Amino acid sequence: MPLEMLVAQLWGRRWRVVLLAATLFTAGLLLLLSLPRSFVAEALVAPSETTGIATSSLLSPSPAFSGLLDPRPTGNFAIYLGALRSAEAAAMLAEATPLLAGLTARRAEGLFGFLREALAWRITADLDDAGLWLERNLAVTQTLGAVTWTLALAHPDRDQALDMLRRLHGFAEAKVRADLEELAQRRIAALELRLARESDLYLRQSLYEMLAQQQRVGLVVAADEAVAARIVSAPRVELRPSQPNRPLLALLLLVTVPMAAVALVATGVLLRLAPMPWRQPLHPEPAE
Repeated sequence: MPLEMLVAQLWGRRWRVVLLAATLFTAGLLLLLSLPRSFVAEALVAPSETTGIATSSLLSPSPAFSGLLDPRPTGNFAIYLGALRSAEAAAMLAEATPLLAGLTARRAEGLFGFLREALAWRITADLDDAGLWLERNLAVTQTLGAVTWTLALAHPDRDQALDMLRRLHGFAEAKVRADLEELAQRRIAALELRLARESDLYLRQSLYEMLAQQQRVGLVVAADEAVAARIVSAPRVELRPSQPNRPLLALLLLVTVPMAAVALVATGVLLRLAPMPWRQPLHPEPAE
């Protein structure tokens, strides 16, 4: 079909396009208004490796400006970021907060809750649901042009959002600290056992140096306040819910819905005027 003919057909059906666009926009707007809104709690952290007196620089010699040249997370901070979304973090939230109860209540609400009950589907949330929720609602973003990172957690309850973010930070920091302490204690025990059996004077001197280094590690880890991430801006939560962003989504609907309506009407026109094989007779009558 020529483009001029298609445009003419669409112009002749312009009121259908307007009615379809209005219907789609109204349905999308009602769906947008029915979505529950969430508060976002944020915290600004920085890798402790980027400071001159960081734990990593006291444990092993390394350049203090390496984090400025390579923006990727490394060292204790990389372990910290991984622990934030780990299965252990989700289990901690499920045990210390009413996360599972809230997920269960939301799954039982509305039309989908009715369908789950009618089809005898599982409604009670478990640890897998807690892990999926944590992956969807926790955002970790690096600041452009800086070594700081923003942690953002969205939750329908304002107090719970702030409490969960604080718990996640404390859990990840404690995990890194516990791993370093456990590693140092295992090395100290192994070195002391070797020293008890070693009789060579030169080897004992080297072992004593290694033992002193591991004891230093244990002292630094126990004394330093932050071994993985230093808090630049303390966790805080907004006063008004911001997710989902209703004005932005409504603007996107206003832009995309007319295009979708035109495309649907144009598709109907093309299907109506296109030759269909089943409309033609299988055995055409012979010409006289």
